[in-house]
Amino acid sequence: PVLVLAVCLSGCAGYRLGPSNGQAAGDRSVQVVPFANRTLEPRLGDAATSALRKEIQREGTFRLGNDNYTDLVVTGEIIRFQRGEVSFLPVDVVTARDYKVDMTARVVARDRITGNVVLEREITGSALMRVGADLPSVERQTLPLLAADLARQITAALADGTW
Repeated sequence: PVLVLAVCLSGCAGYRLGPSNGQAAGDRSVQVVPFANRTLEPRLGDAATSALRKEIQREGTFRLGNDNYTDLVVTGEIIRFQRGEVSFLPVDVVTARDYKVDMTARVVARDRITGNVVLEREITGSALMRVGADLPSVERQTLPLLAADLARQITAALADGTW
């Protein structure tokens, strides 16, 4: 019985809860500056900014800070929005049924005190969209999912960094 207990407990010996970069959860704060939209598609910057703020709060590695008291300032711009066909109607091989939508942002994170860049990268979020009778309506409904995926990618890049 003692040997079985020792074997069971040793499996968790190297596991630690919390962020993967070795810092304590909520130890650092992040300010998210509203993202600029450099595409022709409306509302992408606002959706990405809002989703990133929510994801930072949900994920827990960082605290969302205000203008004056943050460790890290994240800025970004949406530089690409693409829609590509994934599948077509079975009776009409020209009409798309499903699309994959991608949104790419150029993200820069700087240490507020030193001004050093700790992350500078293009990050892409994706979502699948099934087209019904109204493509613009379906795109509006897909935008929060697309922005949420981009926010997850950005937050993961920030959390895995060693700054």
